[in-house]
Amino acid sequence: MRLLLAEDERSLSKAIVAILEKNNYSADAVYDGEEALDYLETGNYDGVILDIMMPKLDGISVLKKIRAAGNLVPVLMLTAKAEVDDKVLGLDSGANDYLTKPFSSRELLARIRAMTRSQAAQPDCVLRAGNLTLNRATFEVASPTGSFRLANKEFQVLEMLMANPANVIPTERFMERIWGYDSDAEINVVWVYMSYLRKKLAAFHANVKIKAVRNAGYSLVEEG
Repeated sequence: MRLLLAEDERSLSKAIVAILEKNNYSADAVYDGEEALDYLETGNYDGVILDIMMPKLDGISVLKKIRAAGNLVPVLMLTAKAEVDDKVLGLDSGANDYLTKPFSSRELLARIRAMTRSQAAQPDCVLRAGNLTLNRATFEVASPTGSFRLANKEFQVLEMLMANPANVIPTERFMERIWGYDSDAEINVVWVYMSYLRKKLAAFHANVKIKAVRNAGYSLVEEG
């Protein structure tokens, strides 16, 4: 799941990104409202964490602009203010939830899970393909022979494949959704992660495999 974080306090932004990545989210960080708008116009995000007090364009203005443009991405507002009027203004402008600084990492993650719950279409957040299950809450993949917890980007790659069974997903799509536009990673990093997952699925006796489609991308197919 890919999130956009718009927070102008660099140390806090860095801390939030670390929390998100530790919990298997991909995060792009921006530091002012205009930059947030640019990213939201060109990127495809599952959720946005939007600070109210930002330079160039405040968070409420960003929120109003994206809602006016028909962008319904879930938005969690952050602010140092705790007044009821600020909360009402944010919610009335189209925010899904509101979080007052300072906050705990557990509360932040709970709010993100709540606002993006509708994005995870599977009941109880479990994806299934062949004899595999992938639990989006625990990041565990399981088969009849056992289970193990996947690392961040391995989880995100397999999640994309299992959420789109038999569909060919372009390599560029993996780059965009998992590594992001600002990543220094080369596109062959996708091939590297596919190799990691193929070995793990084989060792796990999975009856699905990752199929490469030349010049197109990758898909997850069930073996006969």
